[in-house]
Amino acid sequence: MIARIEGKLVKLDTDCCLVQVGPIGYEVLLAGYCVAAMSDKLGSDIALCTMEYFEGTPGGSNFVPRMVGFLNAGEKDFFTKFISVKGIGIKKGLKSLSVPIATIAAAIEEGNDKILMSLPGVGKRMAAQIVAELSGKLGHFAIGAESAGPDQTRFKPFQAEALEVLIAWGEKRSEVMELIELACKKHPNINSAEALVPLVYRLKQGIEV
Repeated sequence: MIARIEGKLVKLDTDCCLVQVGPIGYEVLLAGYCVAAMSDKLGSDIALCTMEYFEGTPGGSNFVPRMVGFLNAGEKDFFTKFISVKGIGIKKGLKSLSVPIATIAAAIEEGNDKILMSLPGVGKRMAAQIVAELSGKLGHFAIGAESAGPDQTRFKPFQAEALEVLIAWGEKRSEVMELIELACKKHPNINSAEALVPLVYRLKQGIEV
């Protein structure tokens, strides 16, 4: 199985691209957000994490091999989880991901069905299904979401771990992200989720830390 491809981006369409690797050109299927991110890369060397699957009909004898590309391994991991939702296959999943992964993950974690329903092919019932099956599992993908603002500081691993724990315990992502930043500013020597989580709760309760 081809897990990574490097070469020159020679063609970019609305749902796929052509990557030239030596004398061979590979057609790679892409989600909408990925096409947008690569719009200025035409003619440049690129690298994509990939997954392969066979497209065909149940019981049919003709199966066509397909390759799907992602900007990094994290986005590939998100896609694998996203298409595990009942009713979402690979082709529908690619069509749905028209905005950055972080934005979609944040919407799922917050139960924001309006954002999910704005995605191509996702209606009210499907949005509810996505939240029901994935909520609490995608916190680390939501870090850096557009809704967090352009000045959002990139979280360190222990901060991301603390965020996941707090979200799993029912806290709102946007609120605890602010509290995590505040706690770390007050205590710059903190370097573990175990120490950070209690401080966040104390700040939330108005107890000076």
